[in-house]
Amino acid sequence: MNYRAFWAVAQVCAAAFLCLPIPRALAVESQPPQPVVAVAFPVASDVRVAGDGKQTRFILDLDRKIDARAFVLADPYRVVVDIPQVTFNLSPGVGKEGRGLIRAFRYGLVMPGGSRVVFDLTGPAKIEKTYVIDPANGQPARLVVELAAVEGSAFKASSPGEDKVQLRPAIIADASGTAVETTGTTRTAKTTDSRPVIVIDPGHGGIDNGTQAATGESEKMLVLDFAKALRDRIEKSGKFRVVMTRDDDTFVPLGERVRIARSNTAALFVSIHADALPKREGDAQGATVYTLSERASDAEAEKLAEAENKADAIAGINLTEEPAEVADILIELTQRETRTFSNRFARTLVNEMKGVARMHKHPLKSAGFKVLKAHDVPSVLVELGYVSNKDDLQHLVSESWRSRTVGSVAQAVDAFLGKRVVSTGPSN
Repeated sequence: MNYRAFWAVAQVCAAAFLCLPIPRALAVESQPPQPVVAVAFPVASDVRVAGDGKQTRFILDLDRKIDARAFVLADPYRVVVDIPQVTFNLSPGVGKEGRGLIRAFRYGLVMPGGSRVVFDLTGPAKIEKTYVIDPANGQPARLVVELAAVEGSAFKASSPGEDKVQLRPAIIADASGTAVETTGTTRTAKTTDSRPVIVIDPGHGGIDNGTQAATGESEKMLVLDFAKALRDRIEKSGKFRVVMTRDDDTFVPLGERVRIARSNTAALFVSIHADALPKREGDAQGATVYTLSERASDAEAEKLAEAENKADAIAGINLTEEPAEVADILIELTQRETRTFSNRFARTLVNEMKGVARMHKHPLKSAGFKVLKAHDVPSVLVELGYVSNKDDLQHLVSESWRSRTVGSVAQAVDAFLGKRVVSTGPSN
């Protein structure tokens, strides 16, 4: 075949190839990347309460119709309304004061994909109706809950088990550093990582804001920022594996926080909080480290523990459903040893923190915090400071202060657990 003939055949083959269908894999690769569509949650734009001590109506304005389920609880009297995850664009401070049968109400995320509104009632009541009105005539969709007062003898709480929250998964890291999930009750991630596990517990979250500063900062976000920074600092050393009870603005029940620590066979549990005092009770300041004790070290510690232990009630969880630990001799012996280690770490932590952070005049205290009751996990609760104190709040929002204080806590963890670490990374 001469040169001209060869070139003609080549042109025919090329034309035929261009007419062939493009293989699916190549076609997909050649398409421009598709934009990621963010999930737009329903938006709540306004809320109001009407009525009196006999009949009360709660109305929540929404940009679309949603499903809702309401039930009542006793001790104390509350109404809980469960709805899909909602973005609450409501006025600051709304809900602190109610009307009629609703003394006050609060709202927020209670699990990924689910929000909750909780009414604190002035007395026993029943839910007469719960319904959602379609948007019409320029008016938004509306969630309506109608309540009516009843005698105490006629009050009927929800059936056992109806009010149990679907617990959110905890976020942990496997041996390769990849994020995986566990419910806290059973480990779903199989790992050969033999490093000690540190569980960091940012207090409150979701529907439970914790304490609130006069300037608007909430405890739940302040302690979450601190906990994330502490996680990053500890993980950087490579000596320990870190588990967070929450890494976003989600509510986690107290019992679930304890179960997360125990299910991960934690070597240490550190709960992070920020306290506040009413103006009439003075202007306390400085950080405090608490350990577990059935008898509080002082009246302030006892009052704080009582407030923190109400977190589940604040989120509308029936506390009577929480299982009790079996109190046998083996558990009692384990508890004694665990408390010894907890006290030892608390002293180590105070010694490290006092070099960089202002401490309370009595920095070591104890009280009956439910979140510290894992009988086989050394546990402490750290109050970073008082959001009610101007100087403490200035520290809590300062990245420089946070970095220094995080470094001191990480150093205390290393001093306490460093001798147990046989390698600087996960085993193969």
